[in-house]
Amino acid sequence: MNTTASRAASGASAPTPRPEGLAGKVTALIGLFDRIPNSLIALLARFSIAAVFWTSGQTKVQGLALNFVNGDFALGWPRLSDSALALFQDEYKLPLLPPELAAPMAAFAEHLFPLLLLFGFATRFSALALLVMTVVIQVFVYPDAYATHGTWAAVLLYLMARGPGVVSIDHFLATRQAAR
Repeated sequence: MNTTASRAASGASAPTPRPEGLAGKVTALIGLFDRIPNSLIALLARFSIAAVFWTSGQTKVQGLALNFVNGDFALGWPRLSDSALALFQDEYKLPLLPPELAAPMAAFAEHLFPLLLLFGFATRFSALALLVMTVVIQVFVYPDAYATHGTWAAVLLYLMARGPGVVSIDHFLATRQAAR
């Protein structure tokens, strides 16, 4: 009895033949892509989107400057910059929220939620908060910037759906809780 016949008789399926040539190379490459760890993608997503919002938040405060990219460091008590309030009064003009409330709220959110993302703590909820902020910016402030905001939304949705990965406080807490 040949090998194929014995597999058929035992109910085992035949091995799937691998495509040859270009199709085989494409299939192999896709197989490599499938092996990219979710945790690596999540870590890159967390750091990248946090940098976007942190940088924006830094433009709204004085007295505290922490920018690891360009090397600006000034430790002090942060306060809302005059230009931030003017920005919300003259350019952003959000409905329902007065600029005196919207400006400090945005500055606070653009520092708190990126920091939480960096540490991977309350990641899904922090991503949700920044997604809401992104939608507000898209709808009320810069409606023509959909390509940029769509990219931010995709990253934030990924973090909401897949979580922060293993290099995070969330993962540490979840594994500790599961061990109990």
